[in-house]
Amino acid sequence: MKKAAKKHPPTTLRLILGDQLNEQHSWFRRKEPDVLYALMEIRQETDYVKHHIQKVTAFFATMRAFAERLEKMGHRVVYLELDNPANGQTLPANIQALIKEHRCTRFEYLLPDEYRLDQQLRELADGLPVKTAAVDTEHFLTNRQDLERFFDGKKRFMMEPFYRMMRKQHQILLDDEHKPLGGKWNFDQRNRNAYDGKAAIPKPLLFKNSVSDIVHMIRTEGISTFGHVDPERLIWPINRPQAVKLLQHFVNSQLKCFGTYQDAMTAQSWSLFHSRLSFALNTKMIHPMEVIREAIHVWERNTKAIRIEQIEGFVRQILGWREYMRGMYWMLMPDFASMNFFELHGPLPDYYWTGATRMKCMHEAIHQSLTQAYAHHIQRLMVTGNFALLAGVDPDAVDAWYLGVYIDAVQWVELPNTRGMSQFSDGGKVATKPYVASGRYIHAMSDYCGECAYDFREKTGAKACPFNSLYWAFFERHRNKLASIPRIGMMYRTWDKM
Repeated sequence: MKKAAKKHPPTTLRLILGDQLNEQHSWFRRKEPDVLYALMEIRQETDYVKHHIQKVTAFFATMRAFAERLEKMGHRVVYLELDNPANGQTLPANIQALIKEHRCTRFEYLLPDEYRLDQQLRELADGLPVKTAAVDTEHFLTNRQDLERFFDGKKRFMMEPFYRMMRKQHQILLDDEHKPLGGKWNFDQRNRNAYDGKAAIPKPLLFKNSVSDIVHMIRTEGISTFGHVDPERLIWPINRPQAVKLLQHFVNSQLKCFGTYQDAMTAQSWSLFHSRLSFALNTKMIHPMEVIREAIHVWERNTKAIRIEQIEGFVRQILGWREYMRGMYWMLMPDFASMNFFELHGPLPDYYWTGATRMKCMHEAIHQSLTQAYAHHIQRLMVTGNFALLAGVDPDAVDAWYLGVYIDAVQWVELPNTRGMSQFSDGGKVATKPYVASGRYIHAMSDYCGECAYDFREKTGAKACPFNSLYWAFFERHRNKLASIPRIGMMYRTWDKM
């Protein structure tokens, strides 16, 4: 991609990060010849954690497509590829060089969603010899501090009241009297079914993006990655038209069963009825309200085929959970990143990087993650996350793996889901109890156990499911920290009887 011409040096440099690819942003509503937009592939971001090869490739492909889109819209763009000799490989080095090269008198950037980058850009801006400004990304439905203000004076930070407030504020799934459609705010109790084969699993929409040049560059430059990628068939959306197409596919073929089977796990399918829109959302190619409105629009036309629990369950993930997790991230950072309630320091087992384990559930979830750079929330929470917590793995190691392995993993969403929800490292700020389970839960929610080398019914012996002994050992080991939690008391009464 060619650099912007130097005939008319721009006076304003605007930075766009790899997860800020929102062509509907107000920045782009008019052509401004005195503005230069900058995007860059840098070692600073490829190397701070070891990433899945599909994740690095998808971000670079999406950034390049976005830069081309901006140029077609008439904007001036400078794009630094990873292997460009002029690339300083950090945000400060490149921004300072661009300001000097293009004689910029002003620097603007979109507010980062990651605390690390937010701090870096604040410090950089303070030291630049030009005027600076930070602008909202115009993507989220709440501001950074909205959740903290909502919970001001409260000791517990439950998502449900926040979710109801968001429903009311945005007039989502309400009747004429502003009451919840269907008579309930939350239909989660109906959305915990194992896959029973009653509904055919739709074929996932997979794209065939050729990214061989990017994969070659990543490998030539010595970027350390893991996982698998087909250089001629990257399956993830890399531009807005593809993201919209994926949304349409979901609402028309998967939404009708989404809620029912959202917690189900089966070796028959890695995608089931999930939308797989998280990468498109987290890179901001599509807007959360755009997703919600389209899903509701399709539901309203098909209320006989799509029951209320399907649409409510989906809306809750976007309008409730996604915004809640982002709010918790900004409320608890920077301390959040180092919380370790259980004081765990164990290593992450080697098979998290290979999938080579005789535990069928772990093999399926990890192998899928390595192959597709994707696993749905129950696979993450109740299989790989559950095992890591029961085994006493250091939450730093768990964080690094989750942040690296998944296509949609950016820290604002990964950290509260992993260190908060999954690992209970915050001591109960995000979740009201640790999300741990024995082999019986995995058997109830999946078809993994039938082909496993271990028996989910056995608690001891060579054939016993490892989850069973680890489960009870976890409660015994942490009794002093967990016994007083109301939702945990029953487990200790059962354990004492055993």
